[in-house]
Amino acid sequence: MMHLPKGLIVSCQAPVSSPLDDPYIIAAMAQAAVNNGAVAVRIDTPNHINAVRAKVQVPIIGLWKQVITGSHIYITPQFHHAVAVAEAGADIIAIDATTRNRPGDEKLPDVINNIHQQLGKPVMADVDTYQAAKLAVEAGVDIVGTTLFGYTSETKSFAPPGWELLTQIIESLKIFVIYEGGVSSPEMAVKALELGTDAVVVGTAITGIDLLVQAYNNNITNFYKQSKIST
Repeated sequence: MMHLPKGLIVSCQAPVSSPLDDPYIIAAMAQAAVNNGAVAVRIDTPNHINAVRAKVQVPIIGLWKQVITGSHIYITPQFHHAVAVAEAGADIIAIDATTRNRPGDEKLPDVINNIHQQLGKPVMADVDTYQAAKLAVEAGVDIVGTTLFGYTSETKSFAPPGWELLTQIIESLKIFVIYEGGVSSPEMAVKALELGTDAVVVGTAITGIDLLVQAYNNNITNFYKQSKIST
């Protein structure tokens, strides 16, 4: 199975409403990331994975976000989504491994086993809690990522970075660990490495043009509003 190097992984994604949500643009982002030192990229949707595969040789962590009625699981929720991700060229399949109810009859261990046996791909478990990480490791995943900390009902009262969760996983589970979530500076990435993570995923802070511009614009707009009130 594919070996994932330690270091910086860049998540190259864009909101579906954005003009950046285009295979050519996502592939260009990925190529720029790799040209400047990224050891891997994280890519959503088969179309984008296919475009990125044609441009880079580093490992692709592939996923497919899908909203399914009756379940909050949305990152590669079912095995047939994993098949499409693998066929598009992903080297590693990322799946939602939280303890929330899964769609259909598939159980987490079954999805992991099918990816291993039928696709021959390693599995990255995107988790939100230590319990989810522990169960994922017991189910046979190859990599654990803190991707969903702060994004589930169980962790909604928290916000990334999840340093405590990262530390707990590193200290208690013998697994390749990826820190993902809320890394907004090179210094934060280094802190994650100092805590013992094997790799760091950075997304919005590098490739999130839409969200970054919104944040700057909101602050600037609020400044003008407050200035008018104060005068």
